[in-house]
Amino acid sequence: MMKKTLLAAALLAVSTCGFAQDVNKLINQDDVARIIKTLSADDMQGRATFTPGIEKAAKFIEGEYTKAGLVPLTGNSSFRQNFTMVRTKPVKLTVSINGKSIPADSAFTTGGESFSWATNADVQVVQVTADKNFRQEYGAITKSGKKTLVLVDPKFKDLFSRVWSFNNRGSMSFKGKTATPVVFVLGRLDAVTAFDVSYESKTEELPLFNVAGMIPGKTKPEEFVVFSGHYDHLGILKPMEGDSIANGADDDASGTTAVLTLAKYYKKLNNNARTLIFVAFTAEEIGEYGSQYFATQVAPDKVTAMFNIEMIGKASKFGTNSAFITGYERSDFGKILQKNLEKTTFKFYPDPYPEQDLFYRSDNASLAEVGVPAHTISTDQIDIDKLYHTVKDEFSSLDVNNITSTIRAIALSSRSIVAGTDTPTRVPKLER
Repeated sequence: MMKKTLLAAALLAVSTCGFAQDVNKLINQDDVARIIKTLSADDMQGRATFTPGIEKAAKFIEGEYTKAGLVPLTGNSSFRQNFTMVRTKPVKLTVSINGKSIPADSAFTTGGESFSWATNADVQVVQVTADKNFRQEYGAITKSGKKTLVLVDPKFKDLFSRVWSFNNRGSMSFKGKTATPVVFVLGRLDAVTAFDVSYESKTEELPLFNVAGMIPGKTKPEEFVVFSGHYDHLGILKPMEGDSIANGADDDASGTTAVLTLAKYYKKLNNNARTLIFVAFTAEEIGEYGSQYFATQVAPDKVTAMFNIEMIGKASKFGTNSAFITGYERSDFGKILQKNLEKTTFKFYPDPYPEQDLFYRSDNASLAEVGVPAHTISTDQIDIDKLYHTVKDEFSSLDVNNITSTIRAIALSSRSIVAGTDTPTRVPKLER
């Protein structure tokens, strides 16, 4: 595998395309390895949100931006894009339907503040029947903004239990934006004639921050191209063979490394027509809150494209010198990228895991929902990746050749969009 990767890199270097020569010279594999090693080192403690480890990672990223010569986003005095979240922890939830009490392990709520219902007329009742996709229904209902009592078919018991565990650790919402309560109940009923719900919670305010810098555009400064990855991970987990640090080397130190490397690359070229924004998102692992906030701070119609980079640490299922693009069919973003790679051996493929719904499971989602050609680039074989979200996701498990070749391919494939000569078609907006 390594020989094939090195051969492809050599072919890229001797290409008749001057851009390919530039990319091999300006994107250095040793530097790529240095960045990933630093971000995934034990002293980062797994970069969990709200921990000293993620603060240390943020400072490192800020230092890389400074050395590269980036400037803060317009209106910001530093590379930190600060915002406040409200963390809510459940104290007690009781649910009764048709006069029958629901067991505690068969009900949970995504609501934030305390509330009570007594067959309220403004609460809609929805059933997730066995023929539906629980993951998709969950996403649609929780984003609908409507008070909802949801009955979930017992077929989804295992998935329901996992979501129950997640929600009972608490929920997050942006300060000033109270989440509309949704209550999920495991069970099958023909009709709901009456219900009583009582929920008690406690809240606390917590600071969060993306780390973002930019290179102002030379001729089209009001048109933005975003390069992103998330720098948070899971932190400390249950020990496995004496190791408890979830280093997150692939997820997503690899993507964050790509963002920093591309920032350096484009700053050295210094010929971008459009404004380039490089952002390391926080809190992806607990709800994609960093990218959600970012999407409120930039006008969607000004964002020409978003290159979100997530887990590029190993060869894809298509082999070396390949990656896949989520939502490939939703715009001509992928076709533009591939056109720019004609003189190389690298190829972008459509997402081979449609059943995973990856397009709306990463930080590209918040901008894609409002029509931006925002796509995630990845090489992860997520259906068989045994290291995903474990303490074994360490630097030693990565193929740095694969990471470097993927970063170089993104650099080459993005050049016409950066230069303002190609504009991807818009993604259909998500209907609520």
